[in-house]
Amino acid sequence: MNQMPYVLFAWILLGVISCDSADDKKGRFLLKGNNELREGNAKGAIAYYDEAIAIDPEFKDAYFNRAMALHRQLKFPEAIADYSRAIDLDRNYREAQVQRAMAYLDFGENYKALDDTRTLLSMDEKDKQAHFIQGLTWTALKEYSEAKEAFDKALELDPNNVELYINLATVNYHLEEWEQVKRNLSLAKNMDPGHSMIYNLESLVYFEEGEYQRALDQVDKAIGLEKDDPYYYNNRGLYQLYLGNLEEGLKDINFSLKQNSRNLYALRNKGIYYHKKGEMELAERFLREVSEKDPSIKLLDQYLTDLSSD
Repeated sequence: MNQMPYVLFAWILLGVISCDSADDKKGRFLLKGNNELREGNAKGAIAYYDEAIAIDPEFKDAYFNRAMALHRQLKFPEAIADYSRAIDLDRNYREAQVQRAMAYLDFGENYKALDDTRTLLSMDEKDKQAHFIQGLTWTALKEYSEAKEAFDKALELDPNNVELYINLATVNYHLEEWEQVKRNLSLAKNMDPGHSMIYNLESLVYFEEGEYQRALDQVDKAIGLEKDDPYYYNNRGLYQLYLGNLEEGLKDINFSLKQNSRNLYALRNKGIYYHKKGEMELAERFLREVSEKDPSIKLLDQYLTDLSSD
């Protein structure tokens, strides 16, 4: 008689376990994956999402979240494949469409990113995020007038977004709309005076105006706020070159190249360094390498023309 309650409890427990449905199991794996992702453990998160997908191969949220984890690991083709699978399972999965557009953009597949923004805008013309991503995509394609139009539309819908003002100022910079650059940066600074990109962009404007010390002062502020950004160091290196501090400039340029060896602007600046050192053969090698990849980069024509006339 004393054993009966324990036998009964065992049967009840077995019944609870047997009622644990596949939906419950996949949901738990999804939650565990989400917790790992929040903790910064993308690899661990992916393992849990794999388990959820093994239970339900049509679990769109698991594909989406696994894509986010892969995206964080810079595994762009794999992330894009999972975003695409989530979209195939739900053609109205807006967030998957948004993130796939960003993954395409990060991977350099700009026209595919543009297609995704158009799909989003066909779903909702007032999707401010879609206009923003479209502006980023047009900027990457160097279609600056289209980028400006996209950012303007996004600002109409989201007038308090500091990132929009900074990106619009960047487009103004490429279009050489100097007063508009300054106006948009001023608005951005009023919203977020601690945003490093504001000071970096201000430094570029001062450089264009020949105010090299002021350019250096502003980029130093950007570096003070974002200590490891390779683009800020590269810009500081350029300003040092123009101030006559060649070795200091080279130090910053090499630091930038160590973090991103394919940065064409840093390779251009290294060519400028050699030009200012009088080592014209090395200068030409760097400058022509950059010109072959992107002849539109500023200052190239000036220095290559000078080399040709020597």
